[in-house]
Amino acid sequence: MEQILKTVESEATKEEEELTAEEKRKWERKLKKERKKKEKQLMREAGISTKKVEPKKPSGSERALAYLTSWSENPEEWKFQKTRQTWLLLHMYDKEKVPDKYFAILLDYLQGLQGSARDITVQKAEAFMKEFDGSDTEDPNLLEKCERIRQVLQLLS
Repeated sequence: MEQILKTVESEATKEEEELTAEEKRKWERKLKKERKKKEKQLMREAGISTKKVEPKKPSGSERALAYLTSWSENPEEWKFQKTRQTWLLLHMYDKEKVPDKYFAILLDYLQGLQGSARDITVQKAEAFMKEFDGSDTEDPNLLEKCERIRQVLQLLS
């Protein structure tokens, strides 16, 4: 019996030695794949999760506010990003999305706004102002929004 095993092992070694470099790579990949499969199966049997946890990506608001902070604190390394600017312009009146400390920076950023972005921002602010002038609500959130709109209009007009 031992003789048979030795013969089979020596034949396998001879076959492995006769393989080309490409065939050896394929053989090694196959063995590695089988080893990983066995490891996963043992992990599952032991009750250990094999799924990888993806790191949390920053939200759109976090990215936009970081962009704004970078613009003010590190202008040499700051780079214009249309999507971040668009997010800021869409949400600048919302105090929850753009807190007061960032709104002050945003006002400085808006001074350099050019072209159609500037025109559209002014048009939207004027439209919002007309809409809110017609309503007689005492909602504090609405009043804060109106104040922000006024500041943007004064700055850009």
